[in-house]
Amino acid sequence: MGRKRIDMHRLQELVRLHRLGRGAREVARLLEMSPNTERRYREALQREALLEGPPDALPELGELRAAVERVYPPPSSMPVSSLEAWRTKIKQLHELGVGPKAIHDRLRLEEADYTGSHSAVKRMVRQLAKAAGPSAEEVAIPVETEPGAEAQVDFGYVGRLLDPERHVLRKAWVFVMTLSHSRQMFAKVVFDQKTTTWLRLHVDAFRFFGGVPRTIVPDNLKAAVIRASFSHDQPTALNRSYRELARHYGFSVDPAPPYQPKKKGKVERAVQFVKRSYFAGRHGEPLHEVQQGLERWLREVAEPRIHPTTGRSPRELFDAVEQQALRPLPAARFETVEWREAKVHPDCCISFDRRLYSVPWRWVGRSVWVRATEGSVVVYGDDVRIATHSRSGRGRRSIDESHLPEGRRDLRHRSADYWVERASKIHPDVARFIEQVLDSDDVLSQLRTAQAIVTHLEGFPPHRARGACERAAFYGNTSYRSIKTLLARALDLEPLPTVVSPKHGALETPRFARPITDLLHLEETTNEPH
Repeated sequence: MGRKRIDMHRLQELVRLHRLGRGAREVARLLEMSPNTERRYREALQREALLEGPPDALPELGELRAAVERVYPPPSSMPVSSLEAWRTKIKQLHELGVGPKAIHDRLRLEEADYTGSHSAVKRMVRQLAKAAGPSAEEVAIPVETEPGAEAQVDFGYVGRLLDPERHVLRKAWVFVMTLSHSRQMFAKVVFDQKTTTWLRLHVDAFRFFGGVPRTIVPDNLKAAVIRASFSHDQPTALNRSYRELARHYGFSVDPAPPYQPKKKGKVERAVQFVKRSYFAGRHGEPLHEVQQGLERWLREVAEPRIHPTTGRSPRELFDAVEQQALRPLPAARFETVEWREAKVHPDCCISFDRRLYSVPWRWVGRSVWVRATEGSVVVYGDDVRIATHSRSGRGRRSIDESHLPEGRRDLRHRSADYWVERASKIHPDVARFIEQVLDSDDVLSQLRTAQAIVTHLEGFPPHRARGACERAAFYGNTSYRSIKTLLARALDLEPLPTVVSPKHGALETPRFARPITDLLHLEETTNEPH
């Protein structure tokens, strides 16, 4: 007889019925046994003298098992496996975490005389696992949480919903925060898992509960934990934005280990409950309608139900015990803060939310941290504030010219009026000369030439800059090199050549003709006839 066919409770009842004087057929009918089975068990127990005695002093279950096994001993050994020769290697690979399929493939490649099948490997792995028994890590340790001590949070994907603003279907997630003691939960549907969304959902949840739990257990998503802790000796780097939220509300963060969802099983089960009970069949529905329906479902279905673990409804347990155990909400409003690491590009700018912000040019190529609020963007390098910008501004760039290299920062201005205005600050004559430079070529832009001339003239006294422009204009030379040469040779200090303009009308002296007297003067010659 096999072990599986021995039910010691039924055998104990068989002994009691026989001690009461019931017949064999009646006992078999009452215990739902076949007559042959009843007879085998009866004969085995009778051989061990266990059928005699008072009905209220029945033998123990262990005594019955031992008696039956003495008469019908269990099989001494299991059938020999066809992979017995490779048992040791299969056991070693199984203990290293290698699966049956991988073990089978390895044996096929590494063992020339291996002819076993994948099914045989699976059977042997099951035998080895059964013989080894459960490990200590597989034992689930239930944790009783005090009221107000903990809340667990997680996202769950709920399919595609209609975005009423864009009029397109988008991937949607449900955010769930569950109080570990009462199982009261807050849930909201969102289209993204950004840091700002993550923080806003926490604020909404705390406002919904009317208080703050002492510990939050999040998943290892990027918004909460930047670098996951895979062991106790590796540090966990909390997202700086999440750290500021925790400090403001006064809670501590205890991230769940990676790939171990049971460490936050309360919220995992809550997310599955919400998805199965409410979100099933809601593909394509508008977001606002889904959110309104979710709030009603929470009030009328989730909160009043009797929780299988606590034996009470979440709403009843929350109102009676947990709400008053939560930390009070802070008086000051939390200002959403987003921290993000950024790299400084060659144009001395970092990119944040599709806008560029300048930092000192010596940080080009290095990484900095950006702390952004609703109204400001502050940049930190080596934990020191190196730049501050207003988040509200026109244009795609927010540039502080002091961040650019001296001598090159002015080159960013590409307006001709800007350079004419700067030239006028030196002298009006300089501004007029710059206008001549800009108009000197009707095809080729002279903006770079004007930039270079103005920047160079600003390094000289106004009278010298004016003199250089007058001399260059006199000779009709509008190049940067000519201005630089004039100033280098101090020619701007030399007087311009004097030019006498002729009077209007007849010339006093013909410029290219000889006087008429010279033409009428005849030399004396002999005109003798030949």
